[in-house]
Order: sequence, then structure tokens, then C-alpha cells
Amino acid sequence: MLHLRLISPAARTEDAAAVLEDCAGVTNIVVIPGAAREPAGDVIMCDAARESANEVLGRLQWLETEGSIAIEEIDLSLSKVADHAVEEAPGEPDDAVVWEELAQRVQSESRITWAYLTFLAIATQLAGIGVLQNSPILIVGAMVLGPEFGAVAAICFGLLHRRGHLVVTAFRTLVVGFALAIAITFACALVSTWLGWIDLGNLARNQEVRFIVTPDRWSFIVALLAGAAGVLSITAGKSSALVGVFISVTTVPAAGYVAVALALGDWKEVSGSVSQLAVNVAGMVIAGTCTLLVQRRFWPQVGRRSSV
Repeated sequence: MLHLRLISPAARTEDAAAVLEDCAGVTNIVVIPGAAREPAGDVIMCDAARESANEVLGRLQWLETEGSIAIEEIDLSLSKVADHAVEEAPGEPDDAVVWEELAQRVQSESRITWAYLTFLAIATQLAGIGVLQNSPILIVGAMVLGPEFGAVAAICFGLLHRRGHLVVTAFRTLVVGFALAIAITFACALVSTWLGWIDLGNLARNQEVRFIVTPDRWSFIVALLAGAAGVLSITAGKSSALVGVFISVTTVPAAGYVAVALALGDWKEVSGSVSQLAVNVAGMVIAGTCTLLVQRRFWPQVGRRSSV
């Protein structure tokens, strides 16, 4: 269930309440006249099944400019009427995509932030160390730590809804993030070579992690599966599934390998890891966009709002 808090101009409160009463899956409707100060108006609260959110938001779209809409998840609801509302709403809660919620999420994750750059830089350095130490455990750790899938999901959403600015912003976030992470890891690896800690022999002995620089048809298939699973985990709120996506694709390990190979001057390995990185990103974008398209077109109960 979702909890909605609406602020409506007094003159339109009855219209808003009538919409809520007419939508399947909405219950516990409360109207508090004159309670809102900024913006001024009446406060309307209700609970809605997740499957009904798109219809409610679509029919109350005018409140975005004339009032206010806030939505939060309900962790626990002990109510027979709430249970009945969920049963009345079309579809299943885990299948419902609240498009406005997804739009705001990908918008925020498409931006370049210090946290994003820091996590990606640390993850890439861990991957570089994993390559040098021939350690699959470090490689997996770097995969989990990498934050890049948010930008990939933003590209998918932007392509689906033809939001060119979002696609450009998210793509820039990916490019800048990986470029900075590779540069930092390259600098650290270069210092390590000067100190005599590493040499080309480290790359020759890394048979356990050779999959990072040998992209093939399976790499692309894995990227497709991971992209679809990643989008589904975001739209369904399944964070545990998203961790599995991180472990499946070798974007961050490939970036770490690029940095180390550059520092050691092994250009053949550089080309292989760059190809792996490109294959993974392309596969995830293709599969993620197609997954969102299927959700919007073939699951109408979770995508009624066409204006998003």
C-alpha cells in the first residue's frame, strides 16, 4: 500500500475527493479542511494500492501545479478495508510500476554527485587490485560496490519516453564517472609500477579473472539478462535482486582492468577490457529499455498514465 498526502485548493477539494472515491484500490480517505498553510488549502490523505497509483496520479495531475502531492510506502497496514482495496485493484503490487516514482528516481540517479564518483572510484580501484592479485573475491566486491546501474536505468527510461536531455545527462554521468575512476586507478597503478610492486607478470598470472578481457556472445547475453533483471528490481523495489545484477556484469572490473593495463602498457589487454565495458553497457541499455517498454505496453494496469 501507498500513503498519499494531498494539498488541494478549497474550491477543488470535492473534485479531488471524488476522484479518490472513484478509483479502485483507494481507501482510508480523510479530508481536513483548511489544515494546509503553504500552499494554502485542505489536506486530503488516503491509502492506495500500488497498482492504482498511476490512475490516481493521472486524474489528479492538476494538483502538481495547484497544490501538492506526496507519496510514501506503508510498511505495515492492519486493516480489512486496506486488504479489500488491494484485492479490488487490478494486477499484483510487485508488478506495478509507479511511473512518476520511477521518473524521479532515475532523474536523481542520472546526476553526477560526489558520492557517485567516490563509490565508482573506490570500486574501480578494488577491481584493479583484484586483477593484479588474481582475486575473484575482490572482483565481486567491486561489482557490488559500483553505483553505475542507476545511470544505465536513466538512459533506458529516457529512451523509452524520448527524453533526450535525460539520456544525455545519464550518459555523461557514466562517461565522466568511469573516466575519473579509471584515471585515479591508473595513477595509483602507475605509482605501484615505479615502486616495483607490480609488473606485466601480474597480468600474465591472472587466469582467474581473464573473463574481464575476453568479451564474447555470452558476455552480451549476460548483459541483456542483467539489464532486464535490473530494471525489474528497480520497478518492483527488490533491492536484493539488484545486488545480483551488480554481481552479474563486469562493467567496474573492466574499468579497473583498463586502468591497470594502461599503467603497465599492455595495449592488447586495454582493448579487450574496453570492449567488455562497451558490450556490458550496451546490453544493459537494450534489455532495460525493452523491459520498460513491455511493462508499459503489456501491463496496462501498471501504466495507465500516458503523459509521463
